[in-house]
Amino acid sequence: MHTEFDLPKPYRPHAKFIAAFESCPLIAILRGVTPDEAADHGQALYDAGFRIVEVPLNSPDPLASISALRQALPREVIVGAGTVLRPEFVEEVARAGGELIVMPHGDTQIVRTAKEAGLACAPGVATPTEAFAALASGADVLKMFPAEQLGAVVVKAWRAVIAKRVPLVPVGGVTPENMSALVAAGANGFGLGSALYRPGQDAALTAEHARAFVAAWRKIEQARQS
Repeated sequence: MHTEFDLPKPYRPHAKFIAAFESCPLIAILRGVTPDEAADHGQALYDAGFRIVEVPLNSPDPLASISALRQALPREVIVGAGTVLRPEFVEEVARAGGELIVMPHGDTQIVRTAKEAGLACAPGVATPTEAFAALASGADVLKMFPAEQLGAVVVKAWRAVIAKRVPLVPVGGVTPENMSALVAAGANGFGLGSALYRPGQDAALTAEHARAFVAAWRKIEQARQS
């Protein structure tokens, strides 16, 4: 019998976001990217297999970078904003072409504002209380942050009580080498920051890092299917 007993409200995630996430559950974080280089890095990520890209709002002219990415990349790609700290930023991101709001914290008002605007939302949560409050507000995925502090033990504990259809996405300190332990514990995907992109690096290096992450993910998938 289907039931929603394990969620505070029916789970109805953003369909386009979930399609992109299922295609490649690696979220690129381009913190510090500038508008004139955003498209090149976005194309490098897309060519490697990424389908979700975020530009944190503490980057230089982030809305212009979001707009540049949206114009440069195919519609299947989700482009969004990270480090969204206030509800009023949601409308600005949407006007720039963003479809995803990512936060370092679990402000439920921002989650509700994002969902009311038709955007996907990935709030940052560090406790089960925050996680369930975020889900009650309409969160699409749970950004487990910071992953260095939480670790695989916490991922496993959360997976036991949070519905399997809700993606758990560790962010912070994730590398191609440590993803497998987190996936084994119950993680569904990852947000990738400085191990993927650092301000000032060229698009060729972004492409190299992106291919390494995608290769590691595919290796994990193959191991799970064997």
